Amino acid sequence: MPPMMLLLLLQGPPLVVSPTGPYTSIGAAVTAAPPGAIIMVRAGRYREPTVTVDRPLTLQGQPGAILDGEGRRALLIVHADHVTVRGLEFTNTGTAYTEDRAALRVADAKDCHIVGNRFDATFFAIYLAAAEDCVVADNVIAGRPGREAATGNGVHLWSSRNIVVRGNRISGHRDGIYLEFTRHADVRDNVSEGNVRYGMHFMYSDSSAYTGNTFRANGSGVAVMYTRAVDMTGNNFISNRGAAAYGLLLKEIQDARLFANTFRGNTVGLLADGADRALVTSNRFEDNGWALRLLGSTVSAQFTGNTFRRNSFDVAVNGNGTSATFSGNWWDGYHGWDLDHDGVGDVPYHPVRLFSLLVERAEPVLLLQRSLFVKMLDAAERALPVLTPAGVSDSHPLMRAPDRGSR
Repeated sequence: MPPMMLLLLLQGPPLVVSPTGPYTSIGAAVTAAPPGAIIMVRAGRYREPTVTVDRPLTLQGQPGAILDGEGRRALLIVHADHVTVRGLEFTNTGTAYTEDRAALRVADAKDCHIVGNRFDATFFAIYLAAAEDCVVADNVIAGRPGREAATGNGVHLWSSRNIVVRGNRISGHRDGIYLEFTRHADVRDNVSEGNVRYGMHFMYSDSSAYTGNTFRANGSGVAVMYTRAVDMTGNNFISNRGAAAYGLLLKEIQDARLFANTFRGNTVGLLADGADRALVTSNRFEDNGWALRLLGSTVSAQFTGNTFRRNSFDVAVNGNGTSATFSGNWWDGYHGWDLDHDGVGDVPYHPVRLFSLLVERAEPVLLLQRSLFVKMLDAAERALPVLTPAGVSDSHPLMRAPDRGSR
């Protein structure tokens, strides 16, 4: 019989924590609990020193069970494998400038489950360090946004592997989700909005997948940096606006795959700076300032089957262009023809506007965007495209937008 199953059979009745006993503090119940025990925490506000869990057990909170740090301390530290924390509310850790103070920290542990909890007014909410095979799911994490240095991250993963972050709602933190030196992360179905810096930020976190998430109204949506083999599928990058904001930044990464994502209402939809061999397929770019900003450091990226609609600028490049290739995309600015009725335009489409090149060199000319002068400039460039980069063109533009429902 597996050891954990044997523990479950031998664990006996739950240990009960409540303001009236038999245990009046969570720390006392943890100290008394045998391995594998269930600790049931009843409604009440528990103000006590930081609780350390050093054995496998389950902490199960009933509605109204609140751990309160009184603005002075971390709340719960897990140093054991096979620990589950469910149904608790964590609040009021206070701000710490000399430590990464977290409401719930898991360190050097495996098979932890942090499920269905609430975090309110914490510095860091959930912090996993050197953790493995853990699940962070269905938590509500609400920080109090302020200066970037005065708040930590909602879900923070460092040097961990095989972590699932699923179905969480995160707001009001520095970064909603942060990963560093983490491999094989599965981040899916989260909503990260209203965070000070990024909805999600990850560095040196290879071989991971991000699916079905929404990153809305953050300082910027998502930054992917110094990473290999990332899959981003079915995510929504919505209304991430500001002078330097973007929906998604790809910086110094290799072999990223972006499929069926939606970029809507961002200052910049996708900014690629050193995104080598990226495959960008079946995405929607709608109502952005710039749909794509491609720096010359991006090599061998491919854009196919994407939809570009109502963007101020579909593509902007720096220098003499980019080695990225475009084929089989739909552009609302394409006015070509299809004499053989195969659904593909008979002439290439050049998505870089001459006006966008002027803006790259002198951004204040954006004030002229709606002017008659710019309309005449666009018309002249369509008739005789000699000044925009010849290498940036869609050789097979679609006549109809691909049939893919918006998320």
